[in-house]
Amino acid sequence: MAAAAPTWQRLLWLLAGLASLVLGFVGIFVPLLPTTPFVLLAAFCFSRGSSRCEHWLLTHRLFGPMVRDWRANRAVPLRAKQLASVMMALGSLTGAFKLPLHLAWLPAACCAAVAWWLWSLPTRKP
Repeated sequence: MAAAAPTWQRLLWLLAGLASLVLGFVGIFVPLLPTTPFVLLAAFCFSRGSSRCEHWLLTHRLFGPMVRDWRANRAVPLRAKQLASVMMALGSLTGAFKLPLHLAWLPAACCAAVAWWLWSLPTRKP
């Protein structure tokens, strides 16, 4: 059995998990901020920083199924990939019209990177 991490390390993992979870929650309402990657990152951080927070996340009504499914299959449902891509495209388009010209490309570049990562993951079979 491995030795427990020092308290300061567990605290850093816990804080990183909380920050990721907050960003994931905000992503529910903000099209340019993807929810799933932040929730998965929170689960990863909690697994190293707080077993109680990890358990809470795994049993959460909204976030738990996506984390459990990811851990079981290491794949993303096709519908989730499609929905995320459409929402990021709409958000990027909105950003292109609302941001100053010299920054208009930034949302599209970030979303393209996230979409590339998302579509590079295996697709879960129904």
